[in-house]
Amino acid sequence: MTDPAAARAAMNAEMERTRFQRKAVATGTMQEVMDDAISFFKERGYKSGRTGRPNQIFVMGGREGTIPRVNAEILIQVNVGKGKATMVTISGFGEELSKHLAAYTDHLRQQARAARQDRTDEPS
Repeated sequence: MTDPAAARAAMNAEMERTRFQRKAVATGTMQEVMDDAISFFKERGYKSGRTGRPNQIFVMGGREGTIPRVNAEILIQVNVGKGKATMVTISGFGEELSKHLAAYTDHLRQQARAARQDRTDEPS
């Protein structure tokens, strides 16, 4: 039988090692960003949906390594800063989930680049 304190310490160390936290600017309305995030993670096998808090999404998955259940939160804030951008804060932990969170961050950034490119391609 293992020591509960040692097991907890190992789990905390794994959570710290696999922690992911980033911010990204999104294009589209808040509802579009939320729907996109939910479908992105559901397609990858995670449970995902709205939380009880406004503008927030949960992502949950099963065991990854020593962590019995992995979690992530995605917070969406509209009209942030001078450019009135939609800011997405992504945080979570888990060996595989962290990779998917990074992929989602890249997904948002590619969408933002494409939207900027479309604006510069429009004739004045």
